[in-house]
Amino acid sequence: MSSIPQTSPVSAAAIAGSDLLSALRQDDLALLEPRLVECRLKSGEIIYNPGDNVEYCYFPTEGAMSSYFVEMEDGMAVETILIGREGALGGIVSAGSLPAYARANVLHEGVFLRVSVHDLDDAKDRSAAVAHLFSRYADCVMAQVFQSIACNAVHTIEQRAAKWLTAAVDRIGRNDVTMTQEQLASMMGIGRSYASRVLQRFKRDGVVRTRRGGIEVLDRPGLKERACSCNDQVESHFRRVLGDVYPREG
Repeated sequence: MSSIPQTSPVSAAAIAGSDLLSALRQDDLALLEPRLVECRLKSGEIIYNPGDNVEYCYFPTEGAMSSYFVEMEDGMAVETILIGREGALGGIVSAGSLPAYARANVLHEGVFLRVSVHDLDDAKDRSAAVAHLFSRYADCVMAQVFQSIACNAVHTIEQRAAKWLTAAVDRIGRNDVTMTQEQLASMMGIGRSYASRVLQRFKRDGVVRTRRGGIEVLDRPGLKERACSCNDQVESHFRRVLGDVYPREG
């Protein structure tokens, strides 16, 4: 069972750091604002484990970022989709404390806003605009899942690694990604040696450089050229469905 983080009252700056919440009009946001709390989560913290009752919805703000992982029978945890300031985790569609299917991990530490699933559902009941926003976001989450499945099936390891790193720097708003080669390999469902060879090629061509516990993107346009178009496909759907909520290139 994941632990409950320490919380504090929500600030206007923290709410502004969530693109999803910022998409709400002030009168609709007012239904959620008194029920939101801030919590700072560290890299590696688990928000939900498979089977945990999902009692809270979390909104990453600013450079905070998390991801859903599916745990395989051999113990490998494979990343499915990233969630940054454009989105939320937990209780997006379902009502009540239903069990989590995937593990939700914090990838980049930062401030998350938290609201109980019951309070979120109450706000949806009281405002068609709130309900509509989260229904549209749920559609975008499914688009990410579908695209991730297709990407893993047909694109090369190099394309997928470039796609992941590009998506990460877009969400956190800086070029330094806290990520080891082992973590990158695990997230992509590949061996460490494959991830190492890809990163060595990127380093040789001046696209990235590595440090202990991190990967720095030196040439984002060059990295994007090596990536598949999956990020663009998902971004395009976000734009159509949610306007400017999806993170743009920094």
